[in-house]
Amino acid sequence: MKTFLLIVAFSISTYMANAQLNATPVCPPFTVDILAGSVNELVPKSAIIEVKTKFPCFSSIIEKDSITVCAGVFYPEKSINFYTGRQYIEIGENFKGKLTPALMGASRSSLFGILGHPKLKDAAWDAFQMGYGTLILYYNAAGKINKIQMCSKGTDAIKLCQ
Repeated sequence: MKTFLLIVAFSISTYMANAQLNATPVCPPFTVDILAGSVNELVPKSAIIEVKTKFPCFSSIIEKDSITVCAGVFYPEKSINFYTGRQYIEIGENFKGKLTPALMGASRSSLFGILGHPKLKDAAWDAFQMGYGTLILYYNAAGKINKIQMCSKGTDAIKLCQ
């Protein structure tokens, strides 16, 4: 009987030891400055540890030494991803944060006054030379911006993840 009570007491104490309260990490609001190429002062060249520290509410992380070369810190529920291995930041159509200038959803024809002429053009995207590297804007069928990528590299050196 003593052995049985001892096993029950041990099981309960083990269960209670594992029942710790874990707080959900909270991120500050995402503030993107497209002209500066930064998100809350993080730039495309920022390391994984810097991104994790600044925004601890990430959904997943892929380390640089993993099988894939698309290392980064990912926030799909916020529609923003930091591809630290390829040194670019991607902002999706459903971005939850502040975007300056507010380009998401803007018409392709309205960009010249803000960004000038693109360095490279395609039917679905434009690439602009910026002080920090390259800004790539993607367009939907209506010609409205639906994805933004800010990269620290020039157009000749960019390698994007698919």
